[in-house]
Amino acid sequence: MTNNALADTFTVSQPSDTEVLMTRVFDAPPRMVWDAYTKPELVRQWLLGPDGWDMPVCDIDLRVGGRYAYRWSHPDEGEFGTGGEFLEVDPTSRIVSTESMEGFDGSSHVTITFEERGSGDQGGQTLFSMLQRFESKEARDGAVATGMADGVAISFNRLDDVLSASA
Repeated sequence: MTNNALADTFTVSQPSDTEVLMTRVFDAPPRMVWDAYTKPELVRQWLLGPDGWDMPVCDIDLRVGGRYAYRWSHPDEGEFGTGGEFLEVDPTSRIVSTESMEGFDGSSHVTITFEERGSGDQGGQTLFSMLQRFESKEARDGAVATGMADGVAISFNRLDDVLSASA
């Protein structure tokens, strides 16, 4: 995997008792990051978490009222899935959706933004931000306890590789 300075730009915080905010700067323009996040053939290459997982289901109907469904499998760990509905879609800049994950009660509200960064020689970077709002502190803490942030960090490193290969 790519090991560059941008790999150190992943941050995780908890802005409130019910929220998790994850951000990462990618060395690619928002259009490329958007495509990698919304096109199933690209999502399957990077949204995998730790080694050994694959994604046999990646359905994305990217429109307001459209749904998405992801399913992961691992030969030793089994399978799990998540899905939701798109509430807002503003191409190359913002996605708002619901998310329900197998094994967890309730759902969360997810806001993702793709913000262009830099100018001149430093242009062409994207600040990707994902704010996930859970129904309760207990639900947030349960999601965090799964190692969610570690899996996202690993996936984002893969996404960086996909973006580098597409450049």
